[in-house]
Amino acid sequence: MKSFTDYLVFNTKKKIELINITNEISKLIIKSAIQEGLCLVNAMHITASVFINDEEDGLKFDFLEWLESLAPEDINNYRHNLTGEDNAHAHIKRTLMGREVVVAVTKGKLDLGPWEQIFYGEFDGKRPKKVLVKVIGQ
Repeated sequence: MKSFTDYLVFNTKKKIELINITNEISKLIIKSAIQEGLCLVNAMHITASVFINDEEDGLKFDFLEWLESLAPEDINNYRHNLTGEDNAHAHIKRTLMGREVVVAVTKGKLDLGPWEQIFYGEFDGKRPKKVLVKVIGQ
């Protein structure tokens, strides 16, 4: 069994953003030279997310609107924010959207469904954050 590790770094221009990273992950699968195995894509920050869904602007807008309705950014009564932080909403949004995805690698490619794409969700951006990509297999 072989393993391959790399990192993507994001420094978004917006505080909250959803970015399709499928192409970047696909390039790393090729670089890994692993033909059959698994690919873990993991947000390494507690205010960022990695998830799988459809690349469709309306759906991405709906996700952001839904997240904001559940964990509004402008609420001042989050206990976490009493510590001097202002990003409790981002921690909650990350928990709702998830930390990582694991995707099968088949014949040297991501084995995704017909509409599935991998996204990086940033909920407290404008600073560098890393995503771990680990591929294991043969």
